[in-house]
Amino acid sequence: MAFDSFSAFLTMEGHGPYVWACYAVFFVLLAAMMYWSLRARKTAMDACRRGYEFEADKSKVAAPAPAASFARVNVSQD
Repeated sequence: MAFDSFSAFLTMEGHGPYVWACYAVFFVLLAAMMYWSLRARKTAMDACRRGYEFEADKSKVAAPAPAASFARVNVSQD
């Protein structure tokens, strides 16, 4: 091992506080991003579920007749 003792490993010849602070910030931000993504996913899934339920409820009710009807016109490019 490159270090004589565990305390020498932690201090890393004076660079330890910087190195361990960087690791701590990285893992805290990683955990926060995981939490926020899972929360956003749950919110999106709930919104989709509500939308599907709304569409299902809307299809059970008689829809009003459309005010106008439109037919597709095939245009020839001769």
